[in-house]
Formats: sequence, structure tokens, C-alpha cells
Amino acid sequence: MSKNTDKNGNRKNRGLGYRFKNRARLFFMGAVLLVLSLWLCKDFLSNNTDKPASLYSYREFNELVEQGKITEATIYPKEIKFKVTDDDSVHSVENPENPMLKERLLLNGVRVNTRKDAEGIFSLILDLLFYGVLIVIIAVVFRRFISPSTFKVVRRTGKNFSDVVGMESLKKDMAQIMDIMRNPAEWAKKGVRMPKGIIMEGAPGNGKTLFAKALAGEAKVNFIPAKATDFESMFMAIGPMKVKLLFRKARRRSPCIVFIDEFDGIGTRRNYSGSAIETENTRIVTALLNELDGFEPSQGVLVLAATNSISALDEALIRPGRFDARVSVPYPDENARIKLVEMYSRGKRLSPECTAQALAKKFSGFSCAKIESVLNRAQLIANQNERTEVILSDIDGAVKDFLNAK
Repeated sequence: MSKNTDKNGNRKNRGLGYRFKNRARLFFMGAVLLVLSLWLCKDFLSNNTDKPASLYSYREFNELVEQGKITEATIYPKEIKFKVTDDDSVHSVENPENPMLKERLLLNGVRVNTRKDAEGIFSLILDLLFYGVLIVIIAVVFRRFISPSTFKVVRRTGKNFSDVVGMESLKKDMAQIMDIMRNPAEWAKKGVRMPKGIIMEGAPGNGKTLFAKALAGEAKVNFIPAKATDFESMFMAIGPMKVKLLFRKARRRSPCIVFIDEFDGIGTRRNYSGSAIETENTRIVTALLNELDGFEPSQGVLVLAATNSISALDEALIRPGRFDARVSVPYPDENARIKLVEMYSRGKRLSPECTAQALAKKFSGFSCAKIESVLNRAQLIANQNERTEVILSDIDGAVKDFLNAK
């Protein structure tokens, strides 16, 4: 276990020491910029102390150039300082800003230097400071949006199949996949490879996320949860980079289950309309295609994707070879509803008429989450009417409230 993670595999708060290191880095960058600025000013300050002995007209300067009497010239943005033969004095002339002047001086044997004046030096310093601040901002933004801790690796989910009510056939199917994940070499000898990806389709609230956690807990492998909004960003190309980060981390932590919730939020059909949103979505889907094609089942990475609408997904993304299996997470059957009522009614006082069997029949076609919400609403109604027990009329009222809320 890393010293920067706790027993659940989550990153620890790095505290004052980490913040001190960040401040030290910023101080170091500021010091570098200051030293660089002073170095740029050095030449200007050393040369600016030389006061010109006389001011020449450009015609006189031009004649001296043609006669070969100028030995050295320093070109500034507004003036030219020069020395003539047998004279150590510094003379000055206005700079005509002729782009061919430097070449002409060199052709006449003049040693030419180029300097910036104070305005140019300070302008350059401001530019350096601007770009330095910009680099710091970009670094902070990238650390915020593409931080190594963006996708946390959960080593123990705390869930297993006993926490999942119903879905017995799905549990049996997944039991074999778990064995393949733990022993890929043995199954490879039998000619069986682990599926790269599995899509779970079902209505909201039926326990797709809980089942994914239970699968990782049952298999005793690492678990990386993600959702569609984790890949969204106000900056272009951040989404595809996050996709690469997710799969790179999964490979390093294999065997590992990657769970992507709300998959239809990022895996929708590609639309080449040219809009920024559609372009980013296309890049994310393309990145997913590349990553799913880029790893082998023997690496021990299984991708679980949950969606409420499989018809909205890109066909190239969900084809066999990328997502090899599709499983449906149905509404709970009557036996599962009985167990759910018993589980969600703990801590509540139900009247004798509110048996688990009777309520299970009333909740036909309800999702797991809806059953829990109805029971909670019924308890609130009973409390409002100053009753200690929940009666059938409270259940009917709660169901009616949910139906009217649609």
C-alpha cells in the first residue's frame, strides 16, 4: 500500500508539508523570472552609462560610413551610438529604422551590436512575467482537470452479492467472469478469453451501480468508478485525455474493474455537425475506441458500462470485441420486492396490514430506489398525521404523490 493512500486506497490529505512545497515551487519560479529580468537589464544599464559626446546628423553619419571611418556601432530602437577611427568618444545619431542599415554597416567593416532601450527592456520583462503567470495558470488548470487523483482506485468497495437483492441469473453469469478475471491463463488454455467490456442496461434506480460495486467486492479486485460528467470540461480535448488517464490507471492497477455510469452521456452516436460540443463528443468516443482496442483481456481489466438507453450509443463503440456482452438489469420481481420491503422498512413501524407480501404487490413495476422512496414518504405522511405506525392509506398516498410527480 502506498504511503500516500489510506487503507481503502484513497489519497490522504497531504497537509501543510505539501502546501509548503507548492509555495516553494512558486517562489523558485518567481526568483528565476527576477534573475532573468536583471540579466536582460544588465547590458542596457552598462551601455546606458556612456554619454554621447556629440550628436551627428544622419547625412554626416552616412558620409562617415562610406568613408569607412566608423569602427563600432550599437543600434538602439531610437538612436545609434557609434565610435569613429582614432576616437574613443561615443557619438550619437537618430535611428532611421532602415531594415537594410545593419547589413550596410557590416559590409563597410563596422562591428555592430543591437540593444534594446528601457522601454523595450521593460516590455520584455512584462512579457516574461505574463507568460510565466500564464504557464502557472495552465499548470493549475491541468492539475485541477487532469489530476492523477481524478479517478480514485477503490481497493475495497465494502459490497458483495449478498447486498444485492434479486438479479440471481446475473450473479451466476458474473461468477464465471470473475473466475476468468482471476485466472486468465487457465481459461486461455481452454480457449476462453475474458470479455473486454459488459454493458448493463436498465431503468434508473434498479441497482446497476450497486451491482458493479458488489461485483468488484465479490471478485476482490480494484474498482475505479467513473461517470459521464467526469469527462466533461470547459476546455477542449480534456475529455479524451481523461479517457487515456482512466485506462492507464486501470492497467497499472489490474486486475481491475472500470465502471462508467451514465455511459450514454459520453458514448452517444458521433455527429459530425462541426459544433464544439459534437466535436468534443466525437473525440471522447474515438478515445474510448482506441483504448478498448489497445488492451488485451489478459491484462485483467474489465469495463462495466451502465446506461438507461443502449439505442443512443455509438454502434462502433458497443460492437462485439469491445463490449462482448449486454445484460439487462430488470425491475425487481415479486420475491425481490418482498426482500426490498423488508430491508427498507427496517426502523419503520408498519401496521399489521402492511405485510411485505401485500406491499410487494402494490409495488409491481417499481424500481428499487422508488420502493425505498415510497416507504420513506409513507413514514413522513404517518408522522404528519401524528401516527406511530404506517398504514395502507399512507402507502397509497405516497404512491399517488409519486405518480402525480411524473
